[in-house]
Amino acid sequence: MEKKFFEKPSIYVGQVNINVTNLERSITYYRDFMGFKVIDQSNDRAVLSADGKTPLLTIEQPAGVLPKEERTTGLYHFAILLPSRADLSAFLKHIIQATGGQMRLGASDHYVSEALYFDDPDGNGIEIAHDRLASEWSWADSIVDMATVALDGDSLLAETNQEWKGMPENTLMGHIHLHVSDLDKADTFYMKGLGFNITTKFPGALFTSTNGYHHHIGLNTWNGVGAKAPAKNSVGLNWFTLMFPDEATRAGIIEQLQQVGATVVREQDYYVTEDPSGNVIQLRV
Repeated sequence: MEKKFFEKPSIYVGQVNINVTNLERSITYYRDFMGFKVIDQSNDRAVLSADGKTPLLTIEQPAGVLPKEERTTGLYHFAILLPSRADLSAFLKHIIQATGGQMRLGASDHYVSEALYFDDPDGNGIEIAHDRLASEWSWADSIVDMATVALDGDSLLAETNQEWKGMPENTLMGHIHLHVSDLDKADTFYMKGLGFNITTKFPGALFTSTNGYHHHIGLNTWNGVGAKAPAKNSVGLNWFTLMFPDEATRAGIIEQLQQVGATVVREQDYYVTEDPSGNVIQLRV
């Protein structure tokens, strides 16, 4: 993991907030199975951290919560980025031991990273990954070579003998991948508005970043062009944060967002906007 993609001058995802149907069950899952620390908790929400200080994920149980809706915009997955391949190896061993090898699990080599995919108890999508060194990524004309090929599970398991002892302190929110209703509108919002750059394209999908990362935000129409936004109180994404290097950068981006027709509202010490598909973003410094 190279921290330069998650510090100045990058604009990156800091925290993700999701709805769940049973807060206590989800706390047990994210704390005891995933290995997060609970740093704040109330009757309807819990804030989760890797280092015991920095919020990465907040889970909420809204009043009248509804199960996950199918074929909508919103969360495809959020990606927990581990510091090393050894950490991912330890987590894979932990999954096998904790579930008896019965957990439904996806596993992919993306050239730039290796990743495991699964859902939380409510169907919220999770990726847990490690990055290969940026010097090993292959770029051509500002496009990075990414693919989805089979992960070498034997090699990953052989990487380390260490046991999983919870999220390492340097764990980050690596990226978020969103379902959107229209890729052209998403392109305008994220590139011309938020100032991200397209790093690669797949059928029905765009991958975008700042500061030369492989991707901070993925966007796809795999739930259907014109997909509707889910109910506000259903399982899925409430909002995510984008972290800006300074006030001046954020002010410039807010101006760009307004120029492409987005609404930006001030809330306390941050601003809130929505992409054209209804995904809510907090703009923070």
